[in-house]
Amino acid sequence: MIHITLPDGSVKTFEENVTPMDVAKSISEGFARNVISASFNGTTVETVTPLTTNGSLVLYTWNDNEGKTAFWHSSAHVLAQALEELYKGSKLTIGPAIDNGFYYDVDFGDHVVSEKDFKAIEDKMLEIARGKHDFKMRSATKAEALELYSGNEFKTELITNLEDGTITFCDHATFTDLCRGGHIPNTGIIKAVKILSVAGAYWRGNENNPQLTRIYGTSFPKQKELTEYLALLEEAKKRDHRKLGKELELFTFSQKVGAGLPLWLPKGAALRERLENFLKAAQKKAGYEMVITPHIGQKELYVTSGHYAKYGADSFQPIHTPKDGEEFLLKPMNCPHHCEIYNNSQWSYKDLPKRYAEFGTVYRYEQSGELHGLTRVRGFTQDDAHLFCTPDQLDAEFKNVIDLVLYVFGSLGFENFTAQVSLRDPENPEKYIGSLENWEKAEKAIMSATIDKGLNYTVKTGEAAFYGPKLDFMVKDALGRQWQLGTIQVDYNLPERFNLTYKGSDNELHRPVMIHRAPFGSMERFIAILLEHTAGNFPLWLMPTQAIILSISEKYEKYAEKVLNLLENDEIRALVDHRNETIGKKIREAEMQKHPFMIIIGEQEEKENKISVRMHGGEDLGMISIEDFSKIIKTEISKTLKPF
Repeated sequence: MIHITLPDGSVKTFEENVTPMDVAKSISEGFARNVISASFNGTTVETVTPLTTNGSLVLYTWNDNEGKTAFWHSSAHVLAQALEELYKGSKLTIGPAIDNGFYYDVDFGDHVVSEKDFKAIEDKMLEIARGKHDFKMRSATKAEALELYSGNEFKTELITNLEDGTITFCDHATFTDLCRGGHIPNTGIIKAVKILSVAGAYWRGNENNPQLTRIYGTSFPKQKELTEYLALLEEAKKRDHRKLGKELELFTFSQKVGAGLPLWLPKGAALRERLENFLKAAQKKAGYEMVITPHIGQKELYVTSGHYAKYGADSFQPIHTPKDGEEFLLKPMNCPHHCEIYNNSQWSYKDLPKRYAEFGTVYRYEQSGELHGLTRVRGFTQDDAHLFCTPDQLDAEFKNVIDLVLYVFGSLGFENFTAQVSLRDPENPEKYIGSLENWEKAEKAIMSATIDKGLNYTVKTGEAAFYGPKLDFMVKDALGRQWQLGTIQVDYNLPERFNLTYKGSDNELHRPVMIHRAPFGSMERFIAILLEHTAGNFPLWLMPTQAIILSISEKYEKYAEKVLNLLENDEIRALVDHRNETIGKKIREAEMQKHPFMIIIGEQEEKENKISVRMHGGEDLGMISIEDFSKIIKTEISKTLKPF
């Protein structure tokens, strides 16, 4: 007999070789019908995998992220079978589950697959799915695997890099594919599919390798859910930050400047400045000190920190100076620089904590195929801060940072979020630096603070930074998409690497603890997400222009300027549309520019020394005094922008 521990802590006893599906049925037949995946002792297993030892079992449905991953991974297999049957002689490579779907990279040879083929691929996938074929895992020797793929150099390369005895295949219907596992019970659970796009992709992401065709798709257990998702995609296209950024004149890119290096236009620069000033004001109240560090540093700095060993291959190549052997790197991280600022002075325990903050620009050489608007760039600015404290101060400092992150989210309308505690992978210690003792202390500190603050959290093993565990905030936007925004990390390792010290009450030198934090993450990515979350209708306090003044004719320009001056004196951001256009056209274009308020100026308004106000979206506030309008603005701002 074996003992199975369930997520609620209950323990059930079963005969050896019981399967996760058997366990699900023992809970309830109705629940079992919805189970599509499982994990045992932290490892993904099939629902029919025999369990032979005591352990912890988690059962997943479509409502769990792990369940969706298994569903889309299995759908990728069905896509691969459909492509193999439709395009004879094609060579399959890899096809993983991704956020909201899956893809498969294929060498189609002489076949050309385009949008006109999507319907045929979807029909073939549904035909296969309706067969309700079981997904079955089996082991194979390296020789057997190589023989099976003797004509496929891509699969052969993958198998060559695997150890004999670790190779497994997944079979369903008449199809087989190299696979590590993690499937739904059978193809029949897949009820709705959609091929979304086709693109080029280099084998293994290397531009020197052959180019393949990547087929993107998604699938659902109900047609209704697919229909809703496709409607969501259409809304997402309207909210695409690249589209809105161009329409609102916030940022642009130039091939002459370089791919992945955004150029901020005046309106975008003003938007960034307001975000920076907002955070600087809160940081000042929280006891932070602003610092500035250079955009480059000697290579040795990043060797000491460990960043060169970890990220050197993905960074811009070293800058060689005229001095023999001297090398600099474009800054990939701000933390080593802040460690050196701390090292500039000798500190006592009475001086701590020290809180250094910087809007520091860093550079990483992302692959060209991975660049995407502002969300994936090669140069970006982090709202970085590093806190140096005594071990006794760690809990309070960590909780204070949590409060700051929550304040930022609340002020910007991100209300739906969960916290993710990211811990090291104990099975792969080579991924991390530092002693086991320090890691255990850091992980304990994060868990304690997270629980004490009452956060709704999940734990992800293996997601820690290479130098320490972290608390990430996973935010859902207006479209229900999840983004990682805001991170807090506890680090015992960099203080050791940089020999950071303070003098304790015992007059001996001690090692401080370091907290890394960035509520925005990167300014570029944060603004992109905020654009898509709000569809460009930012909180009123952040809007580049809070009111635009539209005069009916040139006769009222003088009064329009008077209104502008009065609003600016009241610290309301406004501008006058001086163009000789019809008032209808001015209103339409003001709507497109997302201006929150439109102030209409004509004969009656000038005569009564008032303004007519129209809100973005069409609501008419009628004719009111300028003083009353200022009160409306300030009341609206106070709803979201509260003092820290």
